[in-house]
Amino acid sequence: MQSASSESLRRLYPFWRTQNNPVVVNVSSALGSFWAVTNPERRQFHFPSIVYGASKAAVSMLTVQYAKTFPNIKFNAVEPGFTATDLTPWSSAGQPVEIGAQVIVRMACIGPDGPTGTFQEGADELAW
Repeated sequence: MQSASSESLRRLYPFWRTQNNPVVVNVSSALGSFWAVTNPERRQFHFPSIVYGASKAAVSMLTVQYAKTFPNIKFNAVEPGFTATDLTPWSSAGQPVEIGAQVIVRMACIGPDGPTGTFQEGADELAW
């Protein structure tokens, strides 16, 4: 049995096949990285985030599974960093949206030889 999400991707596949370099960028979070939340040197270690972290870990797993299922499409997850958005109105902290968007744009513009099935943070790959 296929999930609704997988079925939607399969319906888009004929369109993606007509593209020269199909790329999908999933926005995740280091709060969904097992490595980051278990590393005391990372900010995420000190921030409890049960539901949000679990949902972002799911995004990460979907990214890996889609990359394996559709090898002709580049699927990557990105960590844009703590960004001042409508999700964080309780905090006056957070980087400008333009800074957080940089990794998203960079990964959306990768070439045919670019990575797939990775988790990117800034200019580096983030451990799952």
